[in-house]
Amino acid sequence: MSRIDATFAALKDQNRKGFVAYIMAGDPDEARSLAVMKGLPAAGVDVIELGVPFTDPMADGPTIQLAGQRALEAGMTLEKTLAMARAFRAEDTTTPIVLMGYYNPIYSRGVDKFLVDAQEAGIDGLIVVDLPPEEDDELCLPAQAAGLNFIRLATPTTDAKRLPKVLTNTSGFVYYVSITGITGAAEANAAAVAPEVARIKASTDLPIIVGFGVRTPETAKAIAGIADGCVVGSAIVEQIASGKPVDEILSFVKSLSDGAHSA
Repeated sequence: MSRIDATFAALKDQNRKGFVAYIMAGDPDEARSLAVMKGLPAAGVDVIELGVPFTDPMADGPTIQLAGQRALEAGMTLEKTLAMARAFRAEDTTTPIVLMGYYNPIYSRGVDKFLVDAQEAGIDGLIVVDLPPEEDDELCLPAQAAGLNFIRLATPTTDAKRLPKVLTNTSGFVYYVSITGITGAAEANAAAVAPEVARIKASTDLPIIVGFGVRTPETAKAIAGIADGCVVGSAIVEQIASGKPVDEILSFVKSLSDGAHSA
């Protein structure tokens, strides 16, 4: 059982919803990014999504694009992202870490080497947004064989014909994208999302975690209430971009996690 599986099993036993937080590795620099990351579990974060900066982040809106640019300009790399995970793991051996990003940096490193290094760094799962199920042999299947969960995104346009393909070989949880478009573009609507979550739940026993458009404690509560939990990314990244002290950023994260956990 992976850390991700264990976390969601524990949440289910406690009848609690999960809260997942996204940050960009190295934004605005390694030290500050690591300080935020280390504080996330105490702020109520159940799973950490750690973004790997990339030069062409096609699924991301301006907020996360800019975060990636800041990280790249500060010298962040995939190697340093894994080092960040290792530094986090030196103090926290239980909170799951999911690397989220694009295939190019992994391909450039070499899949076999990447998987060995990721496992050694304490990575638990991968979300690679530009690898469709048709490319499972590239990374998904080798990752699962190495003990890493491969988490797939479902969207409002994932119809009944496509859904079984998306769910094949998915593990850990299903990330449901609540809106059509890029990250940070609009606010999620629980009433609109609920039937979609129910539709996916009818086809899988995996937890369904909803992201994109969750920006406030109220929305976190509403969205978590109709799923197994929610993800917040852009709203947290905006707090980091504002230059606020780390404790203020973590206080904001805590307000979101409290919202999700109160669902």
